Amino acid sequence: MIVKSAELAAVAARKAQYPSTDIKELAFAGRSNVGKSSLINLLLNRKIARTSGSPGKTRTINFYQINGSFRIVDLPGYGYAKVSRSISSTWGEMIEEYLKDRPNLIKVVQLVDIRHAPTEQDKTMYEWSRHYGYDGIVVATKADKLSRNEMTKNLAMIRRELALTEEDLLIPVSALKKTGTKELEAELLRLLEG
Repeated sequence: MIVKSAELAAVAARKAQYPSTDIKELAFAGRSNVGKSSLINLLLNRKIARTSGSPGKTRTINFYQINGSFRIVDLPGYGYAKVSRSISSTWGEMIEEYLKDRPNLIKVVQLVDIRHAPTEQDKTMYEWSRHYGYDGIVVATKADKLSRNEMTKNLAMIRRELALTEEDLLIPVSALKKTGTKELEAELLRLLEG
């Protein structure tokens, strides 16, 4: 993916703060500390999404405008235990409001940690995506942490736990080693051009 320009277009906690619906959006969802910001930065070939050693920092929906022609949307990370229940429930409401009423959203990319079984929150997030018509792409992050055999076994487990179909894409990625991104980029480009 050739990125000529990338800028933060909007930071939103509610619908009134969303940018216009005139261009396509690809949303990225996942647990806190799954590597969402690192993956976005890798795909865009620049540090635009804030990464942090302490999870739960993304507490808003961040809209990044790319090449003036589409947006990458960074949804708040969920599942961080040290965040109060009231804040984490607000994130759930924020994410659901975005998913249910965003006509220019074309796909939700769900991130899960390849080293672990999807959590109940991962399953809920994927079910929400499906409910609103955005099934299809799951990225298994931190692929560099496993051997090839472990990776094969864990990918099968993730596919089973999230009830992915044969058509649903499950892509192992390592932001650290920069592997797996070409397949993801190709799929995102296909969606944007479609």
